[in-house]
Amino acid sequence: MEESVFRSRRYWAVLAALAVGLCVLFVGRHRERAVYHTDDGVVWTTGYHIVYSSPSPLADSIQAVLARVDASASVYNEQSLVSRINRNDTLQPDSLFTRLYNCSWTIYWLSGGSYDPTVMPLVEAWGFGHDLRAEPTQAQLDSILPYVGMKRTRLAGGVLTKDDPRTQFDFSSIAKGLAVDEVGRMLERNGVKNYLVEIGGEVLARGVNQQGAPWHVSVDLPLSQADSVVHSSAVVLTIDSLAVATSGNYRKFRDRPAGERVSHIIDPLTGRGQVSNLLSVTIVAPDCMTADAWATACMAMGLERTRAMMERVDNLGVMTISTDDDGNWVVWSNHRFASLAVQ
Repeated sequence: MEESVFRSRRYWAVLAALAVGLCVLFVGRHRERAVYHTDDGVVWTTGYHIVYSSPSPLADSIQAVLARVDASASVYNEQSLVSRINRNDTLQPDSLFTRLYNCSWTIYWLSGGSYDPTVMPLVEAWGFGHDLRAEPTQAQLDSILPYVGMKRTRLAGGVLTKDDPRTQFDFSSIAKGLAVDEVGRMLERNGVKNYLVEIGGEVLARGVNQQGAPWHVSVDLPLSQADSVVHSSAVVLTIDSLAVATSGNYRKFRDRPAGERVSHIIDPLTGRGQVSNLLSVTIVAPDCMTADAWATACMAMGLERTRAMMERVDNLGVMTISTDDDGNWVVWSNHRFASLAVQ
């Protein structure tokens, strides 16, 4: 009888322990269930869209990151660090400027000088900067080229040196990429493991979305109508811990009377805007600043040089959209890019 009672008590004790265990497991999973937040807004005249899983919203921290990037890298902010460096008010960069400079130097060297953030005087001369101007003459371009070039600058010991004080920096081609990376770093410092950060079409994603599936990113076809942007997908990519950036000449350009379309992406070696059949380049890279820089570099290099270089690169995905002699679109991608496309 006593043995029977003992067994009965042990039976109920085991059931109680299982019940408590299941309850703890349920509560634990309930607490760990991801809560996704969305933050949308406008910065640098373009939109941003940020989705992330976190117990509490981080909107204030996102704004702080964007403000810090603006204070360092925006050429449209007269009090920013890059604006003061361009005026030679200071030659002491902060950590963000240093990252922009070092990334630019790397892509400048690898691209044979096709990527160069010191083209700002040329961009202004062509009317793609603050003011719309007539097309510059060759004499005007020749007068500017002597102080354009990363090779005419150095950064060592926390001090920036220019061979010519007229040299100016414009990091607009990678500042959005830097901002995307910085928001991602902030989210990760706060324990966020699942997020998508998009600023002006430049994207960084990690983990999974609200449905627990990988993040999908659509790459636009090079379409535009008058002053409006047309969004139509060329391809959808699956990305995790990767960044995507696109550069093109189909939204910002000037038309010549003869019908030629001159891109806003200036060749720093010649000082001239690109007249090319290459419409857009999309790059997939481990970080968004690198993707941003390479997308611009490839647009400056042109179709053939881009294909030749990217066929030899393993850690970068690339897709180009160009036109043939009949005006038909031609889409090309390397193996890395194709492996990420949703079938």
